[in-house]
Amino acid sequence: MESMLRKLLLLLTISICWATTGAAAAEEYVKYRDPKQPLGARIKDLLRRMTLAEKIGQMSQIDRQVATPDVIQTNFIGSVLSGGGSVPKPQASAWEWAAMVNDMQKAALSTRLGIPIIYGIDAVHGHNNVYGATIFPHNVGLGATRDPELVKRIGAATALEVRATGISYVFAPCIAVCRDPRWGRCYESYSEDPKLVQQMTEIVSGLQGDIPQNSRKGVPFVAGKRNVAACAKHYVGDGGTHDGINENDTIISRHGLLSIHMPPYDNAIIKGVSTVMVSYSSWNRVKMHANRYLVTEFLKHTLHFRVCSASTSSNTKKNHSLFELVIEHITIVVKQGFVISDWQGIDRITTPPDANYTYSVEAGIRAGIDMVMIPLAYQDFISNLTYLVEKNVIPMSRIDDAVKRILRVKFTVGLFENPFSDPSLADQLGSKEHRELAREAVRKSLVLLKNGKVANEPLLPLPKKASKILVAGSHADNLGYQCGGWTITWQGLSGNNNTIGTPILNAIQSTVDPSTQIIFSENPDPDFVKNGAFEYAIVAIGEDPYAETDGDNLNLTIPAPGVSVIQNVCSSVKCVVLVISGRPLVIEPYIEQIDALVAAWLPGTEGQGVADVLFGDYGFSGKLPRTWFKSVDQLPMNVGDQHYDPLFPYGFGLRTEPANAK
Repeated sequence: MESMLRKLLLLLTISICWATTGAAAAEEYVKYRDPKQPLGARIKDLLRRMTLAEKIGQMSQIDRQVATPDVIQTNFIGSVLSGGGSVPKPQASAWEWAAMVNDMQKAALSTRLGIPIIYGIDAVHGHNNVYGATIFPHNVGLGATRDPELVKRIGAATALEVRATGISYVFAPCIAVCRDPRWGRCYESYSEDPKLVQQMTEIVSGLQGDIPQNSRKGVPFVAGKRNVAACAKHYVGDGGTHDGINENDTIISRHGLLSIHMPPYDNAIIKGVSTVMVSYSSWNRVKMHANRYLVTEFLKHTLHFRVCSASTSSNTKKNHSLFELVIEHITIVVKQGFVISDWQGIDRITTPPDANYTYSVEAGIRAGIDMVMIPLAYQDFISNLTYLVEKNVIPMSRIDDAVKRILRVKFTVGLFENPFSDPSLADQLGSKEHRELAREAVRKSLVLLKNGKVANEPLLPLPKKASKILVAGSHADNLGYQCGGWTITWQGLSGNNNTIGTPILNAIQSTVDPSTQIIFSENPDPDFVKNGAFEYAIVAIGEDPYAETDGDNLNLTIPAPGVSVIQNVCSSVKCVVLVISGRPLVIEPYIEQIDALVAAWLPGTEGQGVADVLFGDYGFSGKLPRTWFKSVDQLPMNVGDQHYDPLFPYGFGLRTEPANAK
């Protein structure tokens, strides 16, 4: 009954708002409000009506913390976002999220031209800011599945959960090619191999919907109210920074940049990705947020205009990559979506940040950034950009280009016709179907690195029926550790009460035979293990949650007490060790003690997928999406390198067959 009343109240609110808007529209025929008009005509008509203040407002994206109705109306704000952990209230429901976004939308629609806002949020492994959402494995785990079709289904499910909260724009996917696991964002990368990352851009089609067969490729496309605008990030080279330091310099030739880091953007653009986010990093000491060559000349004038010419080049060089050869033959056809900065990205153009903010605004906009993420200090950006345009430092043509691109995406998303949330989608958040999909993804992401100390005596799959087994380690009963960073908060959390899901321990308990006694201890004493008469042990250890710079790690050792748990348990009883991490860790010194070793990555909320494979309901099928090194002294080391000497090579993964009939 309460749910029905909520739906009726929301529908009544939307009806009243639309009645008001409709009455105003009836007074005068306005071309940009007519969905029957061609897209170009609608954009042109709206742009010619806009003042400078309204145009700059469209280029401004602010955080929900400061996005009051008055701020949106007064400054003609074009976009609002939720940064990591920026929520309406703790454990907010889909209804509460939608109500917040709808209130902001009403404020935008009440302005002179009634241009709707586009609300953006990080949804990098599911709708990760939202309590109760399905949290899928992080990208490194999805890379291990080698299953683009699965990733596409995950994109579609994520889009539905995002739309359930009234949001239409996600800052995903991350299509970085991580070349050094010391980087704190490496788990956001599908692989060290650009070809695999290219394949995984299929998630764009899941998020936005498939481009119709008769439509031109490479044009922003969103299928409808069950899909969202996507964002390919972080352009370009952020996975190749020196020593894996976040926001550092990517020191690489043009050929290297184009052959390793650029190809996934080509694929994302062909699939009609709506937006591209610029990286904090630099390329050969030039900040990407100020790099006009890469943002405007290459991204916009080359990659965003996609029909190949019939002519060929007579001076092709032998050492060019296939990607480089293709881009030499591209002609301009149609404008793409918009380019957005990262969080306070233009501030970081100078060192230290904000040393000369006016210069930063000029450099960023001239470089080709269309929408600027100025989460809190929006007034400084608006006043500086207004000054620069009025003084003819930045030409109006650059402003108009940015606003056209932003409006194109808003029209494509359907915000002018459907600016409010769809109440019928509220039950999509954390739905059973999506959790089953996440469970499937977990199963396929697990990589079996070792199975038995003797080749013909495998430990896995484990028997479900045993007299007594031990479950140990800090990550066995910690949903927050399973999910990692970018979950509920920016850096992630510890514990089982921050969202809804199944910890690995609970999954084991629900899988084994009822007669099997399970003893759980995070850090058991060696004598306890030795005298416990356990048939086998499952040890789950790994990294604490982290995001971005906080995850940079030059040592990549297993955090305490992980190593002591391995030694205390595996020295006395047959053990399978689950490594819950966003990247390979130093494991070689302990591998002889371990009977079976599994890279479980950051599996998300559906820990049951881990138990499904451990106990043989499904076989292991995952393959390493990145090289597992012996020592950090070898880093960076990637497949194809001249001195390639890994502990486990790229693509490695033992397979097992299901042991139990379905």
